[in-house]
Amino acid sequence: MTDSTTRRLALQHNRRLAVAPMLDWTDRHCRYLLRLISRHTLLYTEMIATGALIHGDPERFLRYDPSEHPVALQLGGSDPRDLADCARMAEDWGYDEINLNVGCPSDRVQNGRFGACLMAEPELVAECVAAMRAVVRVPVTVKHRIGIDDRDSYAELVEFVGHLSRAGCDAIIVHARKAWLKGLNPNENRDIPPLNYEVVRALKRDFPSLPIVINGGITTLDAALAFLNAFDGVMIGRAAYHNPWLLAEADRRVFGDAHPLPSRLEVLESFIHYAERELAAGVPLSAMSRHLLGLFHGQPGARAWRRRISEQLHRPGVGVEILGFGDGAHP
Repeated sequence: MTDSTTRRLALQHNRRLAVAPMLDWTDRHCRYLLRLISRHTLLYTEMIATGALIHGDPERFLRYDPSEHPVALQLGGSDPRDLADCARMAEDWGYDEINLNVGCPSDRVQNGRFGACLMAEPELVAECVAAMRAVVRVPVTVKHRIGIDDRDSYAELVEFVGHLSRAGCDAIIVHARKAWLKGLNPNENRDIPPLNYEVVRALKRDFPSLPIVINGGITTLDAALAFLNAFDGVMIGRAAYHNPWLLAEADRRVFGDAHPLPSRLEVLESFIHYAERELAAGVPLSAMSRHLLGLFHGQPGARAWRRRISEQLHRPGVGVEILGFGDGAHP
């Protein structure tokens, strides 16, 4: 068995539970924190536009800590050649998967001709997938909606997924809502269009050999485990950011790994060491501390701890000491 095959099989296992790519949230500092809590959950970057990598500073967007593996890069774009170039770049950096965003409905993304609007162009998306698969050995996947605007029939969705499957797409991640490209903003598109899990179940029946990960409205590990009876994986979004400790039992319950679970305080201590190193390298403390705020979600003393961080964060000369518990605040 080749190393590439071994990595693909391992990633297929890790894909059983993933944290969604979330713009402005799942940066490398967030992913470092989540990895301290779960060893196996597949983590995704924020969406990175191909133009940012081709015309900007690739290191700024692609840098990550080795401990983040397994980690997938999500790309935004619609030019097959550009996507192939960026996929090759991502593989050179060591990413475990390349994912194409066909789900974001924002005006800025639409103006760049990528994101959810590409669901209206299944042949182009398939061409993009094929172009990336031709130049990398790591899996190439697509994250998409169940429809857009009035193009939301099941027949159109099957046609779209059929194109992806024939192009060699390794897996699809389906957000079980349609997207309205006009009339709703991105936040509204995450809540207002109703969830329709049955459509995704039908896709799995019609494409049994295509790995399908379900996304949308899944907020607990119990719910994720229930979906794993029907799907190859589950992706959790905002719930994992606001309450990252929901991943604490994931390794044991989802992946069968019974390694000792660290405490919240041990995770905090490890993150403080990381923040100290990054602070010395010039990273603003605020860029890291903001991801910590949900770590003690629902715990006694958490509100006082968060308040102390926010009150002291911008004081001159402040350091990582404000991230610890003290001054009467205890978990």
